[in-house]
Amino acid sequence: MTEQDDRTPQYASGSLTLTGAVMLGTGVMIGAGIFALTGQMAEMTGALFPLAFLSAALIVAFSAYSYVRMSNAYPSAGGIGMYLHKAYGSTLPTAFNALLMYFSMVIAQSFLARTFGNYTLQLFGVEDGAILVPVLGVALLLTAFLINLSGNQLIQGTASLIGIIKLGGIIVFGFVGIWVADSIAADFTRSEPEPTLAGFLGATALGILAFKGFTTITNSGSEIRDPHRNVGRAIVISIAACVVIYTVVGFAVASNLSIPAIIETRDYSLAAAARPALGDYGVWFTAVLAMTATAGGIIASIFAVSRMLAMLTEMKLVPHSHFGMPGDIQKHTLVYTVVLGLILTAFFDLSRIAALGIIFYLIMDIAIHWGVFRYLRHEVAARPGILLTAIVLDGLVLAGFLWVKLFSDPLVVGVAGLAMAAILVSESLFLGHQSPDAPTHGDHEHHHH
Repeated sequence: MTEQDDRTPQYASGSLTLTGAVMLGTGVMIGAGIFALTGQMAEMTGALFPLAFLSAALIVAFSAYSYVRMSNAYPSAGGIGMYLHKAYGSTLPTAFNALLMYFSMVIAQSFLARTFGNYTLQLFGVEDGAILVPVLGVALLLTAFLINLSGNQLIQGTASLIGIIKLGGIIVFGFVGIWVADSIAADFTRSEPEPTLAGFLGATALGILAFKGFTTITNSGSEIRDPHRNVGRAIVISIAACVVIYTVVGFAVASNLSIPAIIETRDYSLAAAARPALGDYGVWFTAVLAMTATAGGIIASIFAVSRMLAMLTEMKLVPHSHFGMPGDIQKHTLVYTVVLGLILTAFFDLSRIAALGIIFYLIMDIAIHWGVFRYLRHEVAARPGILLTAIVLDGLVLAGFLWVKLFSDPLVVGVAGLAMAAILVSESLFLGHQSPDAPTHGDHEHHHH
């Protein structure tokens, strides 16, 4: 193999079945969302948090429309990077939004890693493991990195196995939790904190974080069998499955813990909810389940994210340095992805990691819908009304979320703003340096053929 061959990413077309794609999607979705977000959502909107999951699902259903239309028309390994490029060409909006997506996925890995740490400590009954949580998270990220170096079959095999264990376990948790609870009624009246519209919108935004794993499926476009039909199907099936599961789990937690207790144990609320219902065994079961789920989520996610960064590098939209490393570009992007994740895991707590992730993700999501609406809706046969509704809904929950965070944690809003400004400035310098005659929207037509 020559040095030149070694630098290009390797993809195996037709290596993922529809079931494999659904497992990959639900694996990433369930990994992050349910274990750590339940408590954070309760903190924002009190007893209405199970409803916030449902309103998140509704918004994601509108959001998914653009991805389904695009992936049916242009299945590719680059997923979102490719969709942005189709809409905006080799321009700053493409690079900026693709990097927002990239960072929101790296952030999701750190979120999983810290959640893994929090639940692992529940196994050993450690109450305050301030230093242990990031240590465990970092160890998990490094392990996932080694698994990802080993190749595709192992990743799909591991992800599928973990996906099955996790799906089964979560469903058992939800139904048993409801079955042993004194009453299934989640009491929406006694509420601490008092629900506000901004709080509900903010909790809905966090709920979207629990569903955004469906976008991972788009990144596997060129590897799924019969991608023009199956990418869209895999997205729809994954979201539908998660709606049912999250609703059941939300009610199970609400039936077993008071809202103040959910908020107090927000980083491991599922384990806490299992204790009154099932005692220590319930806590162990839930902790092991969470550890398995987050580990599986990280393995699948690192795979997809490094894939996306490799694609952006090949499109010459981001600067790339080998730093003297051997191997192909995708191996390098794997290293950068893990290093970034390690830094976030070590220095940020769960709610801040989640906040950064959702701000980046929603802004990128709006850009995708706008790009499809403005430039591609005729080509991919998308209905303008659905696209505009998706933009409005995203904008609403983003505004609600920012409003809540400005009062409760203005620092994280500042960090998000600074990070986006840094991405914008560095990308405009890089692209300006790349080629003075980059295509603008005026000569847009040639991207489409």
